[in-house]
Amino acid sequence: MYIPPSFKVDDISVIRRFIHTHGFASVINTVDGIPYASHLPVLLNENENGDVLRGHMARSNEQWKHFDGSREVLCIFLGPHAYISPSWYKTEGAVPTWNYTAVHAYGIPMIEFEETAVRQILNETTEKYESPMKEPWRMSLPEERLRALQNAIVGFSIRVTRFEAKFKLGQNRSSEDQNGMINGLMGSQYAGDRELAKFIENYRNA
Repeated sequence: MYIPPSFKVDDISVIRRFIHTHGFASVINTVDGIPYASHLPVLLNENENGDVLRGHMARSNEQWKHFDGSREVLCIFLGPHAYISPSWYKTEGAVPTWNYTAVHAYGIPMIEFEETAVRQILNETTEKYESPMKEPWRMSLPEERLRALQNAIVGFSIRVTRFEAKFKLGQNRSSEDQNGMINGLMGSQYAGDRELAKFIENYRNA
């Protein structure tokens, strides 16, 4: 990923928090020289000896058959992003751009063959996304039904080899231009624009 110095993020705690928050990833590898991508919820396990990503996909998805432990895959985590109008800047002569937040995680994938490991992935994924619900759904289906569903998926883990993180948030512009950008985004009719504005403010104040 092309990352100018102004937009580069090296703080591992910031990167990890971003993945925990924006855990729906594009998982990409090559199959016979052809790019292949799946879009999946992915969990991050933090570890001093190397972080691990875990997830699952449909058994009928051919991609998992190429997770042989020898070739890297790329997981792209995309956060808030929005079109930026030059009309929001005080500086004249600016042009439109697109600001965004993204983390790339590279790693070696392995298939999880143990039933308990796959069940743990399912449990933890469900708990993560059900926890904010007023009445969280639990995996309380009959065991026979759970086994049938589990047989239709494949669990995997990815030992992370490196992260790349880019937060393009207008850091290369003046404070007046940045404030104008935030005000413009906050006044937008689009929820995604307002989400980016809040992200920028939180990031600046961290």
